[in-house]
Amino acid sequence: MKKKYNISVEATLEVIGGKWKTVILCHLTHGKRRTSELKRLMPNISQKMLTQQLRELEADGIITRIQYHELPPRVEYELSDYGWSLRGILDSLCSWGESHIVKVYGNKEDYLEKTYLNE
Repeated sequence: MKKKYNISVEATLEVIGGKWKTVILCHLTHGKRRTSELKRLMPNISQKMLTQQLRELEADGIITRIQYHELPPRVEYELSDYGWSLRGILDSLCSWGESHIVKVYGNKEDYLEKTYLNE
């Protein structure tokens, strides 16, 4: 049976929904990352969840897994061309989140980590 969506945003959320996928994608907009780098950048994600989310994003064609044939083995992830088409959505989500933090808490400096993503 063919799948039907009630509204098109369901299809978007099916691919990038959840707590971690958009965070992973935001990090990848700044270049290739190894799994260990992503884990370090997202200390609250479990290794199992990170691996699962990366596999799902790869299966959906949003990211590309690059495996280098060297010892020890090295794997990096990057946004695919299809994944780059999400850039506007990701930027909008970040902007809205920053505005929300300011609206609710008064200032972002006390509630937003100081990272390269928040500059």
